[in-house]
Amino acid sequence: MRVDLHCHSTASDGTDTPAELVRNAAAAGLDVVALTDHDTTRGHAEAIAALPAGLTLVTGAELSCRVDGVSLHLLAYLFDPEEPALLAERELVRDDRVPRARGMVAKLNALGVPVTWEQVERIAAGGSVGRPHVASALVELGVVPTVGDAFTEEWLADGGRAYVPKHETDPFEAIRLVKGAGGVTVFAHPAAAKRGRTVPEATIAKMAAAGLDGVEVDHMDHDPDTRARLRGLAEELDLLVTGSSDYHGSRKTVSLGAYTTDPEVYGEITRRATGAFPVPGAGGI
Repeated sequence: MRVDLHCHSTASDGTDTPAELVRNAAAAGLDVVALTDHDTTRGHAEAIAALPAGLTLVTGAELSCRVDGVSLHLLAYLFDPEEPALLAERELVRDDRVPRARGMVAKLNALGVPVTWEQVERIAAGGSVGRPHVASALVELGVVPTVGDAFTEEWLADGGRAYVPKHETDPFEAIRLVKGAGGVTVFAHPAAAKRGRTVPEATIAKMAAAGLDGVEVDHMDHDPDTRARLRGLAEELDLLVTGSSDYHGSRKTVSLGAYTTDPEVYGEITRRATGAFPVPGAGGI
């Protein structure tokens, strides 16, 4: 069984539609795929409607969090999407994305970059707008060669010249909210230092004590030494270990199923969840 528990669609900052994502996941030989768009579940219905036979969909979201001045992402799986408290918090985060992106456009204009809000909006194509869409605009304009090159202090990285903060949930509150909605939480790419500052292991220990279920260890942004260290930490804290592609379509070079989760760990995630259940494919449309 091949299980990829971290993928994005056009509902946030991926380039595959939800329907394309599940079809591509099946073509890539996956048995289970999770749709975890940023702070939204908007793509779930389309993905379910198109789900090919033989592929199971895990519904989820990647929640934007911040603690002690450090941004981090929390993967939430199989929660009730209509649970009021978690829904309200997701909407608060999502609604702050547009003014934040507009603020980045204004800062870039002040730096002499002729990016426009209309350009960013076109790239987002109705998805939950974020920094990757602004980064893609910089690529279109020839300012940087790749999306990754926009995430530097010169441009869009935390504290960068065109960076604008957004509302982000305290991770301890996020864990509480996801648990209250019957979901399971996994700390996404916790040691991806090239993305910016990362939280110390002491904070991960506190998150584990607050109910965190797991850590995403096998990820393109973790080198072998980092993975080994995180595995040791997970064992020490009794956390589940997951692996995922963090697929974004053509916006990143990683392919679906490049990193996967042990089927036994996937089984444990489904056993812990009470808010929703994995959806087996029925042939799609």
